[in-house]
Amino acid sequence: MCEAHAFIMKDGIEEMVMENVDQVELDGNEAKLMSIFGEQKTITAKIKLYSNSERKIIFEPI
Repeated sequence: MCEAHAFIMKDGIEEMVMENVDQVELDGNEAKLMSIFGEQKTITAKIKLYSNSERKIIFEPI
């Protein structure tokens, strides 16, 4: 599987937002995350880093 885990940077620390993210939909200042299990979460943030090799997406709050 190639799903990534989503984190948000808070005070220089990565905090887990969601595991097994399959899709990210960006709309202005919002990112809608969807997991392979159907879980959905919307956060107000922008993508800072995506690393396929580490399977992680790092967001920073806006």
